[in-house]
Amino acid sequence: MSIKVVNTTKIYGKQKAINQLSFTVKSGEIVGFLGPNGAGKSTTMKIITSYIAPSEGQVFINDLNVQTHPIDAKRNVGYLPEHNPLYLDMYVREYLAFHADVHEIPKSRIDEVIDLVGITPESSKKIGQLSKGYRQRVGLAAAILHDPQVLILDEPTTGLDPNQLVGIRDLIKKIGKKKTILLSTHIMQEVEAMCDRVIIISKGEIVADKKLNDLLGNQKQIIEVEFNTRIENRFLEQIERIIQVENIFDNQWLLTFDSENDMRGKIFDFANENGLKILHLSRKIKNLESLFQELTH
Repeated sequence: MSIKVVNTTKIYGKQKAINQLSFTVKSGEIVGFLGPNGAGKSTTMKIITSYIAPSEGQVFINDLNVQTHPIDAKRNVGYLPEHNPLYLDMYVREYLAFHADVHEIPKSRIDEVIDLVGITPESSKKIGQLSKGYRQRVGLAAAILHDPQVLILDEPTTGLDPNQLVGIRDLIKKIGKKKTILLSTHIMQEVEAMCDRVIIISKGEIVADKKLNDLLGNQKQIIEVEFNTRIENRFLEQIERIIQVENIFDNQWLLTFDSENDMRGKIFDFANENGLKILHLSRKIKNLESLFQELTH
């Protein structure tokens, strides 16, 4: 078990930033840690990395309690915070050498990491001369320099252009084959492309924790339909497997079904049997973004 969060709460004054959070992340997983602004993501990550202490609960990194063994726990963690704390006047190699001294590891590791994150052409420049994408790569290089088993990445793709996004995403996936990664981001496409599992929090509490395929595969089906005349809700509630009927405008309806099978045929049959004409019929596909909005609204 690489990360274990047990009944963890953080209180600032009278406000609970997170409330009784419990989850585990196993070795080899890339887990998306999602939530709206102010949900408690960064607070949780700072607790896991021993930057701040919880008000209640316990956190373990490779069975090490981060409160009672903070130094040993930190040796097992690489952390890239949302605001990448780089020394812009330092050269790339100089900056990584500084980190190597802090971790008391051989400087021979620097060349290996520079090659891994793809900054060899920029490695002789000052950090302040680098683009946003390369600065993120330098931050990631510093996070993995001491070869930690666990990586905590808080918004690692913020501010990157599309090409830089692809580069960082591929890099994280490559590193994730041998590490445990907890990744926070607001870019749902990145989660769908990189993550094995998703944890969603809202107002400091977990509202979903599932494998990505399970989360997207077990969705309720929503179909938008427009009839030629207005009818009563209870009339539509007779359709097989329907669980919710919502009139959105005049003769237009959103029909929710507890089924993964395409229910448009059932609606067509129902309309035909009851003398109704269908003017519009479409299936609304749910993705991670729509699910996120539904769970955190």
